[in-house]
Amino acid sequence: FVIFLIPCFVISTDIALSCRNADDFMGASSPGDIVIGGLFAVHSEMLHPEEEPIKPVIQNCAGFEIQVFLQTLAMIHAIETINNSTLLSGVTLGYEIYDTCAEVTKAMASALRFLSKFNSSEDDVEFKCNYSDYVPRVKAVTGASYSEVSMAVSRLLALQLIPQVSPASSAEILSDKIRFPSFFRTIPSDFHQTRAMTRLICESGWNWIGVIATDDDNGRFALESFGVQAMVNNVCIAFKEMLPAYLSDSTFHTKVDLAIEKIVKETGVNVIVVFMRQFHVLKLFKKAIERNVNKIWIASDNWSAAVKISTIPNIRQLGTVVGFGFKSGDISSFQEFLRNLHEKPTENNKLLREYIMLLSVCAHLDNHDFQTCIANQSQDNLLENDGSKPQFWRGDFLSANIEPGFIHSTILAVYAIAHAIKRQCKDRDCKDPSAFTPWELLEELKKVIVIDDDKEVKFDSNGDMSTSYDVLLWKEIDGHMQITTVAEYDAEKGGFIFVDEEKKKDFLALKKVQSTCSQHCRPGQVKKVTESPHTCCYECVYCPENHYSNQTDMDYCYRCNNKTYWAPINSTTCYRKTIYFLAWTDWFAIFLLLLSAFGVVLVLSICVIFTKNLDTPVVKASGGLTVCYIILFSHFLIFLSTVFFIDVPTEFKCKTRQALFGISFTLCISCILIKSLKILLAFSFDPKLQNFLKCMYKPIPTVVTCTGIQVIICTFWLIFRTPFVNQNFSIPRAIILECNEGSIVAFGIMLGYIAALAFICFIFAFKGRKLPENYNEAKFITFGMLIYFIAWIVFIPVYATTFGKYLPAVEIIVVLISNYGILCCTFLPKCYIIIYKQETNTKSAFLKMVYTYSSKSASSVAVSQVSLDSKSSSLQTTITDSCKTENDSVNGSCHFQVPGQPLKKGKVLPKIAARTAVRKRVSSI
Repeated sequence: FVIFLIPCFVISTDIALSCRNADDFMGASSPGDIVIGGLFAVHSEMLHPEEEPIKPVIQNCAGFEIQVFLQTLAMIHAIETINNSTLLSGVTLGYEIYDTCAEVTKAMASALRFLSKFNSSEDDVEFKCNYSDYVPRVKAVTGASYSEVSMAVSRLLALQLIPQVSPASSAEILSDKIRFPSFFRTIPSDFHQTRAMTRLICESGWNWIGVIATDDDNGRFALESFGVQAMVNNVCIAFKEMLPAYLSDSTFHTKVDLAIEKIVKETGVNVIVVFMRQFHVLKLFKKAIERNVNKIWIASDNWSAAVKISTIPNIRQLGTVVGFGFKSGDISSFQEFLRNLHEKPTENNKLLREYIMLLSVCAHLDNHDFQTCIANQSQDNLLENDGSKPQFWRGDFLSANIEPGFIHSTILAVYAIAHAIKRQCKDRDCKDPSAFTPWELLEELKKVIVIDDDKEVKFDSNGDMSTSYDVLLWKEIDGHMQITTVAEYDAEKGGFIFVDEEKKKDFLALKKVQSTCSQHCRPGQVKKVTESPHTCCYECVYCPENHYSNQTDMDYCYRCNNKTYWAPINSTTCYRKTIYFLAWTDWFAIFLLLLSAFGVVLVLSICVIFTKNLDTPVVKASGGLTVCYIILFSHFLIFLSTVFFIDVPTEFKCKTRQALFGISFTLCISCILIKSLKILLAFSFDPKLQNFLKCMYKPIPTVVTCTGIQVIICTFWLIFRTPFVNQNFSIPRAIILECNEGSIVAFGIMLGYIAALAFICFIFAFKGRKLPENYNEAKFITFGMLIYFIAWIVFIPVYATTFGKYLPAVEIIVVLISNYGILCCTFLPKCYIIIYKQETNTKSAFLKMVYTYSSKSASSVAVSQVSLDSKSSSLQTTITDSCKTENDSVNGSCHFQVPGQPLKKGKVLPKIAARTAVRKRVSSI
């Protein structure tokens, strides 16, 4: 093996307090069977020499950090407590604590000493290909304070797989076990912290914020993690400012001024997230107070509980500070340790000696000035006061500066290592330093379970402890800024747990501050992205019709189901469309039903009148009671069919109403057609027409055939293209329930067939329009058919252009008009004669009327016959005149002589023949 000797750090004697040997480099130590190393940034910076050239010398440090010094004391206290307990059964723990001064270089020097071989006087580190049996100076390391330092140290310690348990390094990258296989921590990673911050921002209604971070690994990684969380939750970062990691950087103050200018300039940004070390925040806030900056500051775990920052004069002018700190536990024993700290020996604790010297140097100052004095002293300045005792011991100063989260996590780190050692020492003599190696301890540390406040905690697969966060609010109480815990953030569930209602009110009061690039879009509005590169900068526009938004700041509007729902412009919800149909309660429906009911009453009244006057000529001339009953029954069914056009459409109603109307109306028209034929046959004297009508006049077959054809049409219609219930969505805010006829062609054929029958009936009735004046049924049938035609001709364009719930009413109206027209024209004149002209409703009056009409018709027929026998028109005139002057009253002969011919006798139609013709017509009627 090749051995590399690490020489003592030989430092020039002209530098005060520089280490002359390795032990001078150590901050605090205590012997033990098993030694644990500690790395803490007790000082905030390392001094740099001004002379040239720069030499490889580890310099003294400045900026004593009380909070980190307390962590070293917490580690010492935890180790002493374990040694005084039965946890390790006689095995004692020792410690070596080094001050990294927040410098990676100095931390690496400390880590090199940790890697040196145990009991090596020269502190040499052996190079080996296999360190499985190598016994280093320490078995585990607690620290470091900052993630940037931990990253460097962890890579070095990973060479021998020495476990490193940090109580403060939270960078998310440290969870990567490939790059940092031996790193553990007793706090959550920044992933949970940034998610908690984003959750706070979202719940407070903010989306336009600024971020200030330290330009080191910790700040950059935190900023990157927060940026991802912010993007996921639609939070926009208005600006990002990075400050130098070291106060000694010449550009530090300039960049602080630029950051303040940016904050002042961005007036819409009222929330600032700060990922910085405490001494950076201290400088930033002092500048912000000078510029009267008033914002909400979201603090990272690094400084959220920093008492030295909360006691800055005029800190209340900065606004509100809310942050996240590591979950604290019971640290009462540590506070007791601090009360007795002045009794502790200082021989092996240079850090405690330095604190005592600082008490002496700054003893004349009070409160914040005293703390500032301590922070501004360097180790060089303390050389002259070495060994002096303070004028008085400030027993409450350390207790007042405790940050419970860091103290608790430090103690937890020591106990986790101790429990892992206990597992290793079950079957081994751990008083022997070579009893186990660090890599074996590493495996036990992965499995260790520690009881913390009666809860079991352990490291997850990433080496992190999934503890929660305290939500800290800086609140002024009695003129002093107090750091209060208002809630707990559960990292696993991602939600806030409130201590009490009063604390919850303080937390919710943060919402009063607005920090948005644009005003929140209310429900009913949607965000419209502007030319700004930030998605949080937008305009609010109303959701269009049939769209809605029910939350604030929605990126798009939801679309309503257009078939069943609708929404007006700027709507927050969809409204169910109103279902319309011609209901029973609709005034127009009631009016139509009354008309139908009146028609039914009229039909029944006519039926009663005809039944009571069964033997009268008017009733007999109407075709008898059977025919009248059939026609009246048809009218009744037609009136009844209108009921199926009203109320909620159903399949039964849709199928029934048209079929019932069509068949009933066809039956009615068929019967009237037979009557028209009969009347025309009775009063026609044209022989050719007589023969045609006799062939056509077959009542029962005609009615059955005509009605049967309509039945067939309706049957095919209902089977192949049956009507059905349809939802009409043509009206934006309504659903019209209506019957779809299934087939317009079938519907047209049904109506066309009725129209064809009505037209034939109209032709026959028109032929018989010149019947006797007192009994002119054919004329009224003609009028009835005309009414039917007019009604349905008007119906077609009206029906085609009408939509909505009153569409069925259009058909009801035309049905009622045509039905009333035929009913009234067919039966009301007869009823009028029966009731008001009873003298004409006798057999003798009826015969007389028919006789008179028939006599006129017979004379016309006789004249027509003579004209047919004549040879010429002049001869016809001579014969007619001769017959008028020379008529023989005895035999009824007319003697006339044609020129050039012998005298002949011509026969005329006797009166007895006319009377015979009348009897035949009457009998036929």
